[in-house]
Amino acid sequence: MLKGEDRVRKRPAVIFGSDDLEGCKHAVFEILSNAIDEAREGHGDLIIVTRYADKSIEVEDFGRGCPVDWNEKEERYNWELVFCEMYAGGKYNNLTGDNYEYSLGLNGLGSCATQYASEYFDARIYRDGFKYTLHFEKGNIVGKLNKEPADRKKTGSLFHWKPDLEVFTDIDIPAEYYLDIMKRQAVVNAGVTFRFRNQVGSRFEVTEFRYEKGILDYINELTEGNSFTMPQYWEAERKGRDREDKPEYKVKITAAVCFSRDLSRLEYYHNSSWLEHGGAPDKAVRNAFVYAIDNYIKQAGKYTKNESKITFQDVADCLVLVTNCFSTQTSYENQTKKSINNKFIQEAMTEFFRSRLQVYFIENKGEADKIADQVLVNKRSRETAERARITVKKKLSGNLDISNRVQKFVDCRSRDADKRELYIVEGDSAMGSVKLSRDAEFQGIMPVRGKILNCLKADYGRIFKSEIITDLLRVMGCGVEVHDKRVKDIAEFDLANLRWSKIVICTDADYDGYQIRTLILTMLYRLVPTLIREGCVYIAETPLFEINTREHTWFAYSEAEKADILRSLDGQKFTVARSKGLGENDPEMMALTTMNPATRRLIKVMPEDAEKTALYFDLLLGDNLQGRKDYIAENGSQYLDLADIS
Repeated sequence: MLKGEDRVRKRPAVIFGSDDLEGCKHAVFEILSNAIDEAREGHGDLIIVTRYADKSIEVEDFGRGCPVDWNEKEERYNWELVFCEMYAGGKYNNLTGDNYEYSLGLNGLGSCATQYASEYFDARIYRDGFKYTLHFEKGNIVGKLNKEPADRKKTGSLFHWKPDLEVFTDIDIPAEYYLDIMKRQAVVNAGVTFRFRNQVGSRFEVTEFRYEKGILDYINELTEGNSFTMPQYWEAERKGRDREDKPEYKVKITAAVCFSRDLSRLEYYHNSSWLEHGGAPDKAVRNAFVYAIDNYIKQAGKYTKNESKITFQDVADCLVLVTNCFSTQTSYENQTKKSINNKFIQEAMTEFFRSRLQVYFIENKGEADKIADQVLVNKRSRETAERARITVKKKLSGNLDISNRVQKFVDCRSRDADKRELYIVEGDSAMGSVKLSRDAEFQGIMPVRGKILNCLKADYGRIFKSEIITDLLRVMGCGVEVHDKRVKDIAEFDLANLRWSKIVICTDADYDGYQIRTLILTMLYRLVPTLIREGCVYIAETPLFEINTREHTWFAYSEAEKADILRSLDGQKFTVARSKGLGENDPEMMALTTMNPATRRLIKVMPEDAEKTALYFDLLLGDNLQGRKDYIAENGSQYLDLADIS
């Protein structure tokens, strides 16, 4: 079991959060905290911190002086309790008001832990008309307490120490840390002067911070008078418990707030400690500000129809807020004091901000309108930027190797969109034949697995859950002409992003093939109609008949063509075979009849009249059942020769 100074020297991260420079900084803050607690109680209004060139540090305050003499109750010297005893601080009983009502130092760890972690530690105390001095090395007292008549009237404490490199991996704390921490403490300790002395060579550079009105002066300094609302200062005290069986404690809440188009700043302080990670105050602010501003926007009718609710990010983008709260009981996340999690503090601050904002909006309608309008501007610009970001992301991700992301898609070698052709084929067997007969330089293949959805009957939710459809859209690359929240992973339509010069629908020359062809056309018509209007969509005609003589082979694409070819044979012997499905055709035949640009037949899908096309798509494939029956009754006789009646 570790005892004495070893509890800190061998495990510094337990007390200071880490054993690196951050831990060393925290050791400084522990000593500074004690000086701040004295000043806040009205004992002295000046704190001096000196950074020496040898990396040693000195903190001096002009409070009552640290108690170091004999303690009758403990039957020990107070200096032993302060500098050599963990958890022996005088700040536990703060509910009675005997010592510090609100203290930054909490556990009685700071002075002792910092002394234990030092190469040397000197204390000079002015108290009760005497001057007391102590000297420690590596956590142990050297000599004894020295007591002599004071050489000045002012009381106070001065501590000079050097962090030990045997404890910390780095002790070279930069001047910027001191400047930052002392400015923050000046902000939240109104009327107290914080003087920083930095030794550079043989001279000292001196910087002072003092804010007479504390956080209100700080808010004015931050905004430089450019806020569009007047800075407000609010304060209140509350009493409560974190749980029914826990003791009651007091919370003092102060806040300075304004709204600005040029600046966004949120800073939370509790018992003077900057809550870098927020915790309870941040949760309270998020809840209260969104609640109050959202309520005002609703009451003022500023939301458009079906517009989404504001978020805290929309508020924070124009919010300048500094809170400076104190409580007699504080539950810090750990000894580094960067976050608190008291349930009652969160509840009290939430109620405080909600009520103050409600009254503020009633009493200052002009400013309330400005705040609501600016928050809505932030919200709408955020949403616009997010849509643009998603669109760009989809476009960029669309440029990735889609052959590795879309099942069974076969790409071509060329990257020239003006030459590339995409063949949409039915099923794996057809893909095999097309793959063997294609020109791999510029012809890609996308198989359709089964019959796709009727996109005129299905809603967008079903359409964009279909992998067949979404994969095909990704392969084409141009996005969709649909504005719907269910379109998640596909970009908005942009013809410039189309990866192909031709989209060729290639199906069997039978009724199943015609149906699949029609469903693909329907899908393209509903989701990317511009491709049809721009003449990018084609149908590959596949032959119905193969006619062979001893010297030659012909392909007929209709009954009429077959009859013409047979008449031209003039008595020659021939055979006529019904053409097989694409999957059963020889690669040579497929290349000749379907793939080779010199010999194939392509029909460009060019709707002369978009309205007429839409009418027939809706009539024959939509939900108008009675209209479809009437049309078939009136016009069906024209298509009897094409009907599959057996």
